Amino acid sequence: MGLPPPPLALTMGEPAGIGGEITLKSWVARNATGLTPFFVLDNPARLRALCDDLDLDVPVREIVDPTEALAVFADALPVLSIGEVPPVQLGKPAPTTAQAVLRSIDQAVVLARGGLASAVVTNPIQKAILYGAGFSFQGHTDYLASLCEDSPQPVMMLASEVLRVVPVTVHIPLSKVSAALTTDAIIETGRISARALAQDFSIPNPRLAIAGLNPHAGEEGGLGKEDASVIAPAIAALNAEGITASGPYPADSMFHAVARKKYDAALCMYHDQALIPIKTIAFDSAVNVTLGLPFVRTSPDHGTALDIANQGVASPAGLVAALKMAAAHATSRAKSRVTP
Repeated sequence: MGLPPPPLALTMGEPAGIGGEITLKSWVARNATGLTPFFVLDNPARLRALCDDLDLDVPVREIVDPTEALAVFADALPVLSIGEVPPVQLGKPAPTTAQAVLRSIDQAVVLARGGLASAVVTNPIQKAILYGAGFSFQGHTDYLASLCEDSPQPVMMLASEVLRVVPVTVHIPLSKVSAALTTDAIIETGRISARALAQDFSIPNPRLAIAGLNPHAGEEGGLGKEDASVIAPAIAALNAEGITASGPYPADSMFHAVARKKYDAALCMYHDQALIPIKTIAFDSAVNVTLGLPFVRTSPDHGTALDIANQGVASPAGLVAALKMAAAHATSRAKSRVTP
């Protein structure tokens, strides 16, 4: 038998949010949910204090090397210290913690790229606080890509057991989507998505369903020209490369149960076209996956939930799903690197 895979690296996230709480609760649920070992990049004293505040009985053990997590995980939550985290009141984020938040992410990426962590799982961040500290990225996805100059364009996927969606354009105003949408962008997003479906989801011949931009996919030009002039050529190009892609489909009929059986991922033209259906169908179990990075990265598909951060009622279901998907993808990716 070979050596066990490295543990997962879990980042701290926004310390005033629910990240610490769901981290602790995920460890409590480790046996019931079948979680593989993970360690969190945080401050051990902060998490111990949080246990007291939220009345959670979780033994927190500081480690100095990620490999220690494999032996520690059964009996305690392994924590690799990121140093001091300035105190903050739950529910009230403060700019003083911004550097600690980024330090946790940076260290997780270094460990994953160095083979000491099998994947990076990120707790939610409060972007407004980071912006105030000079953070110039739209979110986790762009920041992670900036730490990996050798990686292609990062692509955001929201994935669950019943639906996977990929927005081609993400955090831009709806009024700017048409101008930003290009044939090349759709082709590159399709390539990265198909590669990830094969490499991380173990789907050997992935099928992509491509949504139209306009109502009824343009109604043959009567409701917009982009479906025929921008999207259709991208679909033809993907098929010419050997990637199974079909569409453009009217988005209002792509996501019911029968339609979902005909594809492995849906490429959508803008943020809400992708996120509304998956959050309706799988609000508690959808996972944010970054495609196109040289390491596996997942995150729960919810925010920092500042409004409930001091109540002890946050559900760890989203983080548990992200941890389980990260472990599965790391295993699939490792197998794909093995030459028969």
